[in-house]
Amino acid sequence: MARTQTGLYYDAEAAQMRRRDRDMIPRKLILACATIALAALTMVGFAALTDRPTVGQPHSAAVLAQRSLVLSGDGSAVTITTPEGQVIHDTENGAFIAVVIDGLERARTVHRTPGNPPVTLTRFANGRLQLVDSATGWSTELASFGADNLALWDVAFAAAE
Repeated sequence: MARTQTGLYYDAEAAQMRRRDRDMIPRKLILACATIALAALTMVGFAALTDRPTVGQPHSAAVLAQRSLVLSGDGSAVTITTPEGQVIHDTENGAFIAVVIDGLERARTVHRTPGNPPVTLTRFANGRLQLVDSATGWSTELASFGADNLALWDVAFAAAE
């Protein structure tokens, strides 16, 4: 049933709601958000029109070594094995390796990849360490996450040798 009464209380309530609606999102905030969006669009458009080269990609370097590994984990515990089944690294606290496995499992879920195919761990001459899943095309630059996290993968890499 609609409200048809326009008495004192209803008018006061309506005025209060108009004021509240006007103050919910400040005008300056809306203008700031629109300015940021337009600035981003302008920068991207400029980069596209001028054929600006990409700068956030890793530099190419010679491959020093590669290892095929099978990664498995349950959120915290991690097991790294060779494709033949030899255990390289097994720990209850997988730390950063467990996080990478979560990302890998997500990519495999999205691509509907069955099983747990091996991934390739590659060491480059410039110090980069890259993990590539050829089944999905997923990859990550492991050196981007800091020296401590890189050291965890160095242990797995050294044990595979």
